[in-house]
Amino acid sequence: MIKNISLALVTLIASTHALALESLITVESHYSAKETADRFESIIKDKGFTVFARIDHQKNAAGVNLTLRPTEVIVFGNPNIGTQLMQCNQLAAIDLPQKALISEDADNKVWLSYNNPQYLKQRHNIAGCDKVMNKIAAALNTLSIAATSKPL
Repeated sequence: MIKNISLALVTLIASTHALALESLITVESHYSAKETADRFESIIKDKGFTVFARIDHQKNAAGVNLTLRPTEVIVFGNPNIGTQLMQCNQLAAIDLPQKALISEDADNKVWLSYNNPQYLKQRHNIAGCDKVMNKIAAALNTLSIAATSKPL
């Protein structure tokens, strides 16, 4: 009995961890963290998105005599798309505007991460809004790939 409970607990922890990993989509960048953030900001502005904030956590850490690898968050949105998501479920507003995290890991690899729209759909029990969810997913994918990939 205890063996079955232990196995069930390990399975639950493993599946919970897997779900947590799937809540973010992360793309490796071929550029430095600063260049990736600059590229992402430029691309989203060119596409008509509003940049509400760009937060440089490394700079803020240095301001209190702490060190942090490059870590920036860009807060951005498009009311035409975001409003449609909030019309599906107004609670989605807690996750809007969208955010992109650009960070450098301990191996000096740079990553661009954002919330998986499917995670937001599940989190807010959004039903009947697949068209807008697919539009958001496609836009975020296109923007992140454009900011992180080298031209062919």
